[in-house]
Amino acid sequence: MEASFVWDDNFVTHLPAVDEQHQALVELFNELSRALFNPPEDSDALLADIYGRLLAYTEYHFRDEEEMMAEVGLDERHVELHRHLHHQFVDQIRVLWTQRHNMSDPSTTLAGFLTSWLGLHILGIDQSMARQVASVREGMTAQEAFERERETRDNGTQALLKMIGKLYSVLTSQNAQLALVNQELEERVAQRTRELQEANARLRAFSRTDALLGIANRAYFEERLEQACALARRGQRPLALIMIDVDYFKRYNDHYGHVQGDACLQAVARAVAGCVRRGTDLVARYGGEELVAILHDTDEGGALQVARRMVQAVRDLALPHAGTLVPGGQVSVSAGVCAGVPQAEEGRPGGAGAAALVACADTALYRAKEQGRDRCLAYGQPA
Repeated sequence: MEASFVWDDNFVTHLPAVDEQHQALVELFNELSRALFNPPEDSDALLADIYGRLLAYTEYHFRDEEEMMAEVGLDERHVELHRHLHHQFVDQIRVLWTQRHNMSDPSTTLAGFLTSWLGLHILGIDQSMARQVASVREGMTAQEAFERERETRDNGTQALLKMIGKLYSVLTSQNAQLALVNQELEERVAQRTRELQEANARLRAFSRTDALLGIANRAYFEERLEQACALARRGQRPLALIMIDVDYFKRYNDHYGHVQGDACLQAVARAVAGCVRRGTDLVARYGGEELVAILHDTDEGGALQVARRMVQAVRDLALPHAGTLVPGGQVSVSAGVCAGVPQAEEGRPGGAGAAALVACADTALYRAKEQGRDRCLAYGQPA
């Protein structure tokens, strides 16, 4: 591909440092243009490097020009306009670069903007600056040089450059507004995406949580138990299950009413959940007044310690229970413990033994109730 900007004598200002810097800018413009139209494999990194060098050199060139105008003492009217055009270019190229992924043809847009801007800038404001610098160096005052520039310029050329400059300013403003609209749209989309993700997270949490007790529900417990069993079986690590039942809860409901019964279950659930301290473990409502806890990497002895804490935590609530047959007349719980490495279920070669673990813990719970309740018992533990 041919260079986007071809340097010729029309762009010479006869200010050696300025002309040298302009030619360096042309080389950088053309280097970026070639990379845009013929991107290599690692185009993103290359484009970012060229753009970074181009922006840094442009800002250096602008500073150098502005320092030269200050040293020469050009009329402030020219200096102010020149400085404004410099700032405008830097702002615009940053906007275009940031928004290039939203353009239908970013290569043509960027290359066209760079080359058109540089050509217009040199032929217009830069060559005007050069003529004023020459006039001041010949002995004119800055004001005289500025007025002479306005009076002696070819009216047609001057009008044309002004019209092109005005058109450029309008397009610059429109591009900035479009970029702002795109940015706002992207921000709104990102915000809506975050809100949707948060809503989905709340929905998932709601679908996994028991509405009354605020702990996991049975469906989520069964899902987690299958996963825990499979994981423990693969790693040949023990998994423990504790099943907990509120003693004589039907009598409690009959005596105190369902509202108080719900409050009792909530207090018991909080006490039981407070005994499980690892984030990997889970306490869930199994059904009615039954709770269940999954303890990862826990043998029978460890699970019994946790179960004893649960029983004691409910005792410590000291909730009166007029209908209980347990000595003390307070709300209590019974717990059954089963622990071990889950085995494949019969008829399910890939099964992880979840059903067997539940049956085992339920049997232990039944035996704990038989022995007087308000206690915990492990499966296989002597009566």
